[in-house]
Amino acid sequence: MRKFIFLITIFYLIFGFFHLTLAQTEKIEIHFFYSEICPHCAKEKEFLKELKKKYPEIEITSYEVTSNLENPKILEDFYEKYKVPEKEMGWVPVTFTPTRYFVGFNDQTGAEIENCIKECLGEKIPVPQKKIKIPFFGEIDISKMSLPVLTLILGILDGFNPCAMWVLLILVSLLLSLKSRKKIALVGGTFIFAEGFLYFLFMSAWLNAFLALRYVSIIRILVGIFSIIFGIWRIKEFLTWRPGVCKVVDHSKSQEKLIDKIKKILKPSAVPATILGVISLAFGVNLIEFFCSAGFPVMYTRILAFQNISKIQYYLYLFFYNILYMLDDFLIFGFAFFTLNQFGFSDKYNKYSTLIAGILILVLGILLIFKPQFLMFG
Repeated sequence: MRKFIFLITIFYLIFGFFHLTLAQTEKIEIHFFYSEICPHCAKEKEFLKELKKKYPEIEITSYEVTSNLENPKILEDFYEKYKVPEKEMGWVPVTFTPTRYFVGFNDQTGAEIENCIKECLGEKIPVPQKKIKIPFFGEIDISKMSLPVLTLILGILDGFNPCAMWVLLILVSLLLSLKSRKKIALVGGTFIFAEGFLYFLFMSAWLNAFLALRYVSIIRILVGIFSIIFGIWRIKEFLTWRPGVCKVVDHSKSQEKLIDKIKKILKPSAVPATILGVISLAFGVNLIEFFCSAGFPVMYTRILAFQNISKIQYYLYLFFYNILYMLDDFLIFGFAFFTLNQFGFSDKYNKYSTLIAGILILVLGILLIFKPQFLMFG
C-alpha cells in the first residue's frame, strides 16, 4: 500500500513539474516581415513593441525582406503554410500569428492583431455594437448587417435612377409599337444582357484597382470624400426634384437624337445589325448611368475590397449586385413581353429612392473615412 501511495505521489510531482514547465515556456509566436523603407512597417514595429510589453507571453521574430536574401524565402514558406492568396503576396508588412495572417498595417489591423492574441490566450472577444444614427431612419446597428444585405440594398438602389429609366422606357415604347413578342425578347434580352455585362466589367475594374491599393489609406479617404459629395448631390436632387427629368442629359434635342437612334436600330431586318445596334445603345446607357450613380459602384467595390474572402467570392458578389442592379430592367421588359403594355415606376417612387440613396451613400462615405472597421463583415 505504501509503495502504491509513493508511486502516485511521484506521478503527480512529475506531472505537475512538466505542466508548470510547459506553462512557463509556452509562447505565442508572431512572425513579422517588413522593409526598412516602408512607413507602415515602421508604425507596426512600434505597435509590436508596445504589444510585447502588454502581453509578455508573445514572442516576436522579425524578418527584413529587402536587405536579407534568405528572409524572402522564409516568407514564401509562410505563404504556403497559411495558404495566402496570390493577390496578397509581395506586400509588406505582413504578420503571421498562430491562427491568422495580416497584410498591411493601420489602426484597424492593430486592433485585429491584438484581438487575435487575446483569443490565443483564451480570452473571449465580445462582438462590439456598431450603431449609427441615420436621418429619417433612426439608430441602426451595423454589426447586425451583413455583406449580402448591403449588396441587396446598394444593388437595388443603384438600378432605380431616373437617368437610366427614361432611356429604358423610350426603348420599350418603341418596341411595343411593333406588337411582336419575338422582337421584344430579342432586343430586350440583348439590351439587358449587354448592359449588365458592361456594368459588371466596369465594376470588376474598380474592384481590382481597390484590391491592388487596399492598404493605401489615402485611396479609402478619397473614395469616402467622393461618396459624401455624391450623397449630398443626390439629396439635393430630391429637394429640387422635377418629375421625369434626368438632369445629366436634360435636353430635348438629346432625347430626339436617342429616339431616332433607337428607331434606326429597330429598322433593319437583319438580326446581326439589330444586335450590334442594341449593344452600342447599352454602352451609351452605361455612360449615362455612370454620371447618375457612379457613387454606388465605387463605394460598393471599395467596401468589397475590405473583405477577407476568396477571389471567386468577390466576383460572385459582383454578379449578385449586377442582378439586383438590373432588377428594374427585368420588371419593365417582363411586363412588356407578357402584356404588350408599357410599365414604369412612378415619379414619387423615383423621388424617394433618390433621397434614400443619397442618405445611405453619405453615411457610408463618412464611415469609410472615420470608421472603416464598421464596413468589414464576417
